Amino acid sequence: MANIVQSAKNGAQSLKKVIFASSAGTMIEWYDFYIFGSLGTIVAPKFYASDTELGSIIAWLATFAVGFIVRPFGAIFFGRIGDVVGRKFTFMLTMAIMGLATFTVGILPTKEVLGDFAGIILITLRILQGLALGGEYGGAATYIAEHTPHGRRGFFTSFIQTTATLGMLMSLGVILATRLIVGDDAMNEYGWRIPFIISIFLVGISLWIRLSLRESPMFQKLKDTKTVSKNPLKESFANPYNLKWVALALFGATMGQGVVWYTGQFYALYYLQNIFKVTLLDSNMIMAGAIIVATPLFVFWGWLSDRIGRKKIMMAGMLLAVLTYYPIYGAMAAFAPVDTGQPFLFDYVSYQPVILSFLIFLQILYVTMVYGPIAAFLVELFPTKIRYTSMSLPYHIGNGVFGGLVPIIGLQMIQATGNNYAGLWWPMLIAGVCFVVGSTLLKETNRVDIDDDTASFGAQDKAKAEA
Repeated sequence: MANIVQSAKNGAQSLKKVIFASSAGTMIEWYDFYIFGSLGTIVAPKFYASDTELGSIIAWLATFAVGFIVRPFGAIFFGRIGDVVGRKFTFMLTMAIMGLATFTVGILPTKEVLGDFAGIILITLRILQGLALGGEYGGAATYIAEHTPHGRRGFFTSFIQTTATLGMLMSLGVILATRLIVGDDAMNEYGWRIPFIISIFLVGISLWIRLSLRESPMFQKLKDTKTVSKNPLKESFANPYNLKWVALALFGATMGQGVVWYTGQFYALYYLQNIFKVTLLDSNMIMAGAIIVATPLFVFWGWLSDRIGRKKIMMAGMLLAVLTYYPIYGAMAAFAPVDTGQPFLFDYVSYQPVILSFLIFLQILYVTMVYGPIAAFLVELFPTKIRYTSMSLPYHIGNGVFGGLVPIIGLQMIQATGNNYAGLWWPMLIAGVCFVVGSTLLKETNRVDIDDDTASFGAQDKAKAEA
């Protein structure tokens, strides 16, 4: 531990570089991942044939969801590489894969040229994106955490937590700028390709920045002492003591965090555009305003979690989501451009974009509470030699499966029931279950010293059993 503290004292610029390089790269990966979803209403008909507009969107969302579903497989595959070869090599590899896949989407011919093969190729590229993202987050979060001093881990890792939100904001900004420059007609014809194509330049810059980084000191210590795990998958998931905490991380934290994140920052956008009929330009502006105001709160909650603990902040965010989603979306219906004919608590008033942005801000506030502390929380659960693998899987099942399916399950529920609020049932159910499990079974982690592998809860369980 002393070497990390000394590094923080004598090389503050080095720590800043670690955080900047890791966060910038991860933000670009999220940008790549989310331009796909943000352009759904424009691009869906170009790759999928359907009798209805909603049917095309659901087909597009299914392709979008594939990228989430495969993320756990990317977590396993790249997590193993990260625990055997190293953190730096792995998150550079994932970035290269993401960048190439995103660029290829930008130049991919549509169904008018390739027929059904266009959709098949698109799904393949989406799978590659999902696999890459499955390996990126765990590497970046672990890399930053293994550089930071004890007692400030929540604060420093919270910067990596802003990247998903900033990546989405960046995607919205590039889409808006492209639309303003080329115009609506050109945007629908070819302009949608531009945000995908320019990602290759962003990825190139990020790879250049990351090349100058060194391996994390904790992993380097394992390499120097020849104690790197030979089989991190076996040690992570065949070891009952470690597997217990992998399961608790999923059912007590990440699945609830996942549905809250995707409801507040992605599903809300689909509600604005498809249920409440807000124009593409206005909906993106509404989201962007809320995101800009809320983003600093990721760092605030990370900082606060160093002082009062991670668990209570994350659980509070989940509980607030369960209790207030229905009233929030009822209020959104009251201030939408059109009267949906389905009021909840509030009668229809008139179109008020500023109020809509505030209601989105409330949802993103919950996101910052559940997401800001979670990187530090996951890092602190597991020992260094299997940390990348062990933390990546529950994170990406929680986010990729439970969270990533929020839009597709929600829209299918709306279509099946005719109830505009049915789309909220899935995130409310999952967040509620996670709140109960997390509140009763999770332990606080903010005092764990990650430089001491015996301090992880899996190691403690094993030591108690052997004693």
